[in-house]
Amino acid sequence: MVKKVLLSILDFTLFSNLFIAICAVAQGLITYQLLGAKPDKYVLAVIFFGTLSIYNFGMLVTNPKMLAASPFLSMRWVAEHHRIMISITLICVLCMIPLGLLYLSIEAQVLLVFTAIIAIGYNVPFLLIGDQKIGLKNIPGVRIFLIVSVWCISCVLLPIVELEKNYAISISAGETLLLAAKRFLFIIAITIPFDLHDLARDKQHALKTIPALVGEKKAYLFALLLLLLYLLLMLLFNKGFDLSIVAITISLFVTAWLIINANRKRNEYYYLLFLDGTMLLQYFLLLAFSLAA
Repeated sequence: MVKKVLLSILDFTLFSNLFIAICAVAQGLITYQLLGAKPDKYVLAVIFFGTLSIYNFGMLVTNPKMLAASPFLSMRWVAEHHRIMISITLICVLCMIPLGLLYLSIEAQVLLVFTAIIAIGYNVPFLLIGDQKIGLKNIPGVRIFLIVSVWCISCVLLPIVELEKNYAISISAGETLLLAAKRFLFIIAITIPFDLHDLARDKQHALKTIPALVGEKKAYLFALLLLLLYLLLMLLFNKGFDLSIVAITISLFVTAWLIINANRKRNEYYYLLFLDGTMLLQYFLLLAFSLAA
């Protein structure tokens, strides 16, 4: 009985996208941690509600009958809890709009509108190719870069814009670019195994992901190479040695191990909890090492 209750709580946390929204907040906190700045609660709230809204929107625009017939447990769960998902999404949007209008700068609001446009264009077919309408995600090789761009805007650029606007903290273009580049590499690396796991489904929906374009083995190697590039950027351009390097290095090795052990036989919990959880792990490691310093 207890196991069933705990599994139901886990399913709700993962499949309602609550966990990924928490991971997004952790990624925002990493930006503040690395810049040595105090986190902005309004920015973090917008990141949380915005992530939840975007991920749920992508599911809600899918035909419920298709979700119910999906081989994936998460999709079937969404079909069974469709009204709950709609309610969660509406609550998130209603929370995010006043937060964005009242507490964020014009520059931050522009970033939010831009990410919303990407999210809508990603999920809603609006491009006419021949007789078929497609969304941005159907353009070969583009899908993963759109996803990661939204993550970088939300978790790196948004906090930096608000720090500069409200706290007169000057962050150079080089430092901003380096933070965004490292985050870009990390998010792509952990997204590639998801594309490998969803390869059969993506082919049915004509989604040309990186694994579909280059093959499974090369996709895994590419993901590991991205983590290596992250490590090299950190070692080459970090201003001196500090414990944050140790914390992030540990998180990269854990992430690499999870990617190496990922395969299509793994269930969805492996991807949604462990691989996505590396975003949370990275923040907790940074926090633990900073407190130990």
